[in-house]
This record gives sequence, structure tokens and C-alpha cells, in this order.
Amino acid sequence: MSENSEMRDLKTVVRVEEVAPVDVAPGIVRRRLPVTGYASGWLIDFAPGSEWPDVDVHATEERYYVLSGEVIEGNERHGAGSYVVFAPGSRHRPRTEGGARMLGITVLHD
Repeated sequence: MSENSEMRDLKTVVRVEEVAPVDVAPGIVRRRLPVTGYASGWLIDFAPGSEWPDVDVHATEERYYVLSGEVIEGNERHGAGSYVVFAPGSRHRPRTEGGARMLGITVLHD
């Protein structure tokens, strides 16, 4: 096996905009990114005025980076450039007033 084929086996590349979007709730679209045995990735677009449909409870760690707009978590506002980490056992229900895009990672193991 050549070094180049070994490298291809150790990484995955996708063009995010080519990943099929799935409606989560009115005004919320998720694109599931590649999953490994360690983590899963996702990109979520929130339309203005949208809110996650249920309280999201985490069995493992979850992280997200706000690419654009503003995500509201309770009384806290996380604007573009914010990196938010939720510990196992945490819960939240994100929403937005003006719209937002976030890139996230869910760690699959403690």
C-alpha cells in the first residue's frame, strides 16, 4: 500500500454544501458530517426566530462554533466566533432571533 492510499484511509473530506440538508424543525436545517468511532460532526442553519424543538440533553461532550449570526442559550448570547462546550450531563435549547449557522462536534465517548 502506498503512503498516499494510507493517508486517504486516515481522513475524510466532504464539501459541506453538498451534504443533504435535513429539516429538524421549522426554520432549522442540519447537515450531518462524517462520523468516526470518536466523534460526529454537523452543521446547523437556524432561520431568524427559530428554536431547537426540544431540550437537548448530552450523554457525552458536545461542542459548537458559531460561524455566523447569534445563538441564544437561556440568557446568554453567543455571536459569530464563539466556541461553546457542553460537558456530559448538560442540557440546552438553542434559539436565535436573527438567524445563525453553527458547526458542531459531538464526542461519542467519555
